[in-house]
Amino acid sequence: MYTEQEAKKLGVVGWVKNTSQGTVTGQVQGPEERVNEMKSWLSKVGSPSSRIDKTNFSNEKEISKLDFSDFNTRY
Repeated sequence: MYTEQEAKKLGVVGWVKNTSQGTVTGQVQGPEERVNEMKSWLSKVGSPSSRIDKTNFSNEKEISKLDFSDFNTRY
């Protein structure tokens, strides 16, 4: 919920999912500056009940079109 709200505020699309290992996985797409702002929020703020020990962003690349139309939480 909080992550979706932040993503929508920043204008990025994609998804997040809590894993059974207690981590979060997902994809974020949008303008590079906005994606970087989302990465910063995920690394430093997160949702109120989260505990952030470290972040690892991988498979970063430029894309020609977005694969998603909104941002949501997967279960």
